[in-house]
Amino acid sequence: MKRIYLTILLTFSFLLSAQEMVDIKTPKNAEITGFKLYPNPAFDDVVYVSTKMNDTKDIVVYDVFGAVVLKDRIATNSLNIARLIPGVYVLQITENNKTMTRKLVVK
Repeated sequence: MKRIYLTILLTFSFLLSAQEMVDIKTPKNAEITGFKLYPNPAFDDVVYVSTKMNDTKDIVVYDVFGAVVLKDRIATNSLNIARLIPGVYVLQITENNKTMTRKLVVK
């Protein structure tokens, strides 16, 4: 009887430990320091993306379906969004091998 309980306990603990998800690609402290995105919601054709370092940024904009609608590399802090129709978008910003995402609303 002890053998059965031990087998069940070991099997159950093995199954529980196998369910843990580990993301090895994203470092824990991937925040870009001093990040600002304004104006949000955006009413004009330009939004400003500033950071503490203000280095060159790679920006990818996704629509709500996950399709890429804009890719740009900016050395300044202004991003031209004239091609975007009003809606909700997700911006993926990469600067100095740090990547973060933010929501952008275009009106």
